[in-house]
Amino acid sequence: MALKVELKPHERIIIGKVVIRNDDQRTRLFIEGEAPILREKDILNPASADTPAKSIYLAVQLMYLSQDLSPHYEAYFELVRQFLEAAPSALATVAEINNRILSGDLYKALKAAKSLIEYEQELIAHATRGDRLRQGGPNDPIPQGA
Repeated sequence: MALKVELKPHERIIIGKVVIRNDDQRTRLFIEGEAPILREKDILNPASADTPAKSIYLAVQLMYLSQDLSPHYEAYFELVRQFLEAAPSALATVAEINNRILSGDLYKALKAAKSLIEYEQELIAHATRGDRLRQGGPNDPIPQGA
């Protein structure tokens, strides 16, 4: 059974090692066979990997697209080690990513890495809220010095 993919005008998709860019019209593709496929919304480039979780996602993405773990394995595990030192509460998600990689299900590892990015954003938002509360702004319901 073929995979049906609809592309918006000018949307990109990676199929294997090839980037395909759509023209001015919506397009429907039917992809037959096995190849790594990523839609533009799921593609992360090195310049936009600006957080630790995004760097982990990028490493998994490179594994997925190349279908070869070895060039990315060492960097991936170093990034994971550093991430877990800073956020040990992410262990379950990181374990899921690792298990997916080790079982060869790199697409699902990529999906789990995307959830790690969301978790990281929650941690950052929580820390930012905490900083604002500790600063004791004028609209802060917690009295200064409390």
